[in-house]
Amino acid sequence: VQLQASGGGVVQAGGSLRLSCAVSGDALRTYAMAWFRQVPGKEEEFVAAVSWVGSSKFYADSVKGRFEISKDNAKNTGDLQLNNVKPEDTAVYYCSAQFWTKWENFKGPYDYRGQGTLVTVSS
Repeated sequence: VQLQASGGGVVQAGGSLRLSCAVSGDALRTYAMAWFRQVPGKEEEFVAAVSWVGSSKFYADSVKGRFEISKDNAKNTGDLQLNNVKPEDTAVYYCSAQFWTKWENFKGPYDYRGQGTLVTVSS
């Protein structure tokens, strides 16, 4: 399974950005997905996760009410909508996937991860 994240860029505080994760090699409908982020020099942080059926969603307290995770099984893609962004949201964002039978905790572990996409929020 390969994941390709895209959509990062520079956005002003209070603005919006949509990250996408294209999945290839297997059917996304059998995978849970998650997004993590990392600032250089700091620990990786869980951002959001969605179950393989898409009915259960989980968010870090820091993004709850501002970010929205989704997955489109027909297109084999997952998205993370970032709204009302803040400077502290600046980070490299990674999408991850885990086969449903191995998905034990929404925070991980995840066997598959794409390359990161950089989000920079200017104040």
